[in-house]
Amino acid sequence: MDDYPLLNLFWTMLWLFLWVMWFFLLFKVITDLFRDHSLSGWAKAGWLVFVLVLPYLGVFVYLVARGKSMGERDVKQVQEQEEAVRQYIRTTAGTGSGSVDELSKLSTLKDKGDITPEEFERAKRKLLAV
Repeated sequence: MDDYPLLNLFWTMLWLFLWVMWFFLLFKVITDLFRDHSLSGWAKAGWLVFVLVLPYLGVFVYLVARGKSMGERDVKQVQEQEEAVRQYIRTTAGTGSGSVDELSKLSTLKDKGDITPEEFERAKRKLLAV
C-alpha cells in the first residue's frame, strides 16, 4: 500500500464517483427519451443513436435542447403518482368506513330487538367476508 499514496486514492474515488454519476445521467436521458410522447419513433431512434455513439456530446446536446421539457415531464410524472396515491387512499379509506357504518347499524338493530342475534351474526359474517 506504500506505493499508492492517499491522494491517489482520493483521486481514484473521485473519478469513480464521476463515472457512476455519468451513467446515472446517461440512463436518465435514455429513459426520458422513451417517456416523451411528443417525439416520433424516428426522432427517438435518432437521439438514442446520437447519445450512444457520441455519449458526452449527445447527452450535453440533449440537455441543452430538451432539458426544460425533461424537467416538466418529471414534474408531471410526480403529480400523476401523487394523485394516484391520493385516489388509492381515498378508495381504501372509504371502503373501511362503509363496513364500520354497516356494523354500527346492525348492532343498533340487534340492540333494539329488530333482528335476532343469529341474524346479526350472519349479517356480520357476510359483511366482513366482502
